[in-house]
Amino acid sequence: MVTNENYKKAEKYFERAGKKFDLKDFVGAIFDYTRALKLNPRLSEAYNNRALAKAALGDFTGAIDDYTRAIELDPKFSEAFNNRGLAKASLQDYEGAILDFSRAIEINPDYRNARFNLKAAQGQLKNYGGLIDEFSKIIETNPNDAKAYYNRGLTKSHLDDYEGAVSDFSKAIELDSGYGEAYFNRGAVKLLMLDDKDGGRKDLTKAGELGCTDAYEVIKKYWSQTGG
Repeated sequence: MVTNENYKKAEKYFERAGKKFDLKDFVGAIFDYTRALKLNPRLSEAYNNRALAKAALGDFTGAIDDYTRAIELDPKFSEAFNNRGLAKASLQDYEGAILDFSRAIEINPDYRNARFNLKAAQGQLKNYGGLIDEFSKIIETNPNDAKAYYNRGLTKSHLDDYEGAVSDFSKAIELDSGYGEAYFNRGAVKLLMLDDKDGGRKDLTKAGELGCTDAYEVIKKYWSQTGG
């Protein structure tokens, strides 16, 4: 239970955080929103606003977590749904974004920004589908075009078709055994999306040997975080 004293203190931190946000001091805003939430954990607007600050710093995953908490506290919080949709779209999760924008509109049918964002996300999904069609046509014309397979694989990965992406990356490698980027992306999908640690590490190591030095950083970061 939040005491009256803590409620008042939380409001002061909340107001100060808003001022810091307006001054683009996003780190300071996050700090004060966090202090407000420690005093009043049910302050849904603080979660939403802290998420906005995290998104401004590029931490879209952290922002989604905060938006989700705000929605759990207030299931009719249309702005939080819209904002979470924007964060998901920034991570290219357009299907998830569409669901959130749609929910925001369902709660508030006059929410123009959510309607605009919904159309934009739907357009992105359509664009990816069109790209797959284009790369498929190229492959039909030239079945030995490794780059077309690679680009189609990238597009499939954006649409969360990870098995299909791996298949296309594999075909690109079959056609060009020195295709470092194909090894890199196949390894990243295996490791991060399909939980194929051995296959992912093998591909990323090969990518590094072929000149994709970022592959070693991915391996190092993954194993330092997971201990795997």
